[in-house]
Amino acid sequence: MTNIEKFVEMVKGSDNIVFFGGAGVSTESGIPDFRSVDGLYNQHYDYPPEQILSHTFYREKPAEFYKFYRDKILCCLDAKPNMAHIKLAELEKAGKLKAIVTQNIDGLHQKAGSKKVFELHGSSLRNYCERCHTFFSAEYIRDSQGVPKCNHCGGPIKPDVVLYEEGLNNDTIEQALRYISQADMLIIGGTSLVVYPAAGLVRYYNGHKLVLINKSSTDMDTSADLVINESIGKVFSHITV
Repeated sequence: MTNIEKFVEMVKGSDNIVFFGGAGVSTESGIPDFRSVDGLYNQHYDYPPEQILSHTFYREKPAEFYKFYRDKILCCLDAKPNMAHIKLAELEKAGKLKAIVTQNIDGLHQKAGSKKVFELHGSSLRNYCERCHTFFSAEYIRDSQGVPKCNHCGGPIKPDVVLYEEGLNNDTIEQALRYISQADMLIIGGTSLVVYPAAGLVRYYNGHKLVLINKSSTDMDTSADLVINESIGKVFSHITV
């Protein structure tokens, strides 16, 4: 039996699955990740991406922040869910998947139909005026010039994403931990598990069906019950619900 066949059997025998995903889940939808050879962190800008995507940089150089943000974060608003997103939504609809915990900010899980999604790092699809809290779409930000301003009060608009130096939402963390700790199967996909504190959440899993699906190895491979170094879309395409 191949590892993918073992994975499919594990899914069939589980009814309390939680999926924990990272950037690799969305690369097959055309959204670049951050840490691969051609990822955002290996491209050249006037400032390192880690610095640009920090709270300090956002406050001190908002025009430069939004130049990068439009170019590299909002460039894929038309991206479509891939097979991993689609199959996860099907598993949830069938009652087998209880929650998705994602480090991604692209909203593709919801676009595929998933309902219970915990977005650890927020969402680029949500943007708010810092003064009056009016909501603005990602398209509004993309189509604006310079630092986007609220068309109601003129205040600056901030994406609802967690920048470097900002803390994760406590309620989101608590709910994610609850689902992970109670799961009978935890699938970790498309993440190198190097971004903390998000990556640390998976250590709260108490079961014996820990599956890691990632093209490269991770520090948790030795702790997993099954490791598959394949495209996550290819692996999930074998699931029938």
